[in-house]
Amino acid sequence: MLRAFTQVDVFGGESAGFGRLTGNPVAVVHDATGLADAQLAGFAAWTNLSETTYVLPPTTPEADYRVRIFTPRTEIAFAGHPTLGTAHAWLQAGGVPACKGIVVQECGVGLVRVRCGERLAFAAPPLIRSGPLDSATYARVLRALRLSADQILDAAWVDNGAGFLGVQLADAASVLGLEPDFAAFGDLEIGVLGPHPIEDRTRLGADVEVRAFVPSFSIPEDPVTGSLNAGLAQWLIGSGVLPPSYVAAQGTALGRAGRVHVEQDGADIWVGGATRTVISGAVAI
Repeated sequence: MLRAFTQVDVFGGESAGFGRLTGNPVAVVHDATGLADAQLAGFAAWTNLSETTYVLPPTTPEADYRVRIFTPRTEIAFAGHPTLGTAHAWLQAGGVPACKGIVVQECGVGLVRVRCGERLAFAAPPLIRSGPLDSATYARVLRALRLSADQILDAAWVDNGAGFLGVQLADAASVLGLEPDFAAFGDLEIGVLGPHPIEDRTRLGADVEVRAFVPSFSIPEDPVTGSLNAGLAQWLIGSGVLPPSYVAAQGTALGRAGRVHVEQDGADIWVGGATRTVISGAVAI
């Protein structure tokens, strides 16, 4: 049986200076009804993308659809670029949200709202784990990133279902200069952020630089990561380190040009970016 399939580039650079394929791809299978868990996991491993998603009928009338999200190794409760990519594919395939201008996605962390407009943006789900790291985890982070304690400004859990902890460094150059020891990570998923110099921000179209190290996903570094950026924003906007609106660059170290737009609006933090269909067709699973 053939199933409709879309591959979407998410968070790619939007200005004329960036090419089309500069973000993070996600594979979307539009109707996974009847597929066994082993088939879902097997196809996700075969695509070898950071995430593959499967659209299913919702289990609650409040949602427009349900999605299951798989890395090449495991299923996860939430991820940001798959959320935007799936919403994009669903809308492009003719999906009409029950609430005009807002797609409601059901996933492992519950209901996630996706705002339509100039660019799709999701409302950051609540953190399921926050606060400072224990001493043992902090020591593991230092080993994994090959850093000394005086090089880290702060560190905290920023887990909204994807498992991340966040590390704040002094500047973007320090973030880009990291050469992690991936053998030391174990099950750690580490996101790192540092600010760009003020004089460079207009030229770059970004205020901060972000990297996401996820060897437990079977990929050492994720190109552009919505869930991490959502968690970092909740942590660092909440603590006054970052302003209520900013743009994060991610993927620079991998030759990508990801741009993640973050905006606080009342109690919500919206995380958005460009979404572009790259491949459209059908797959046999």
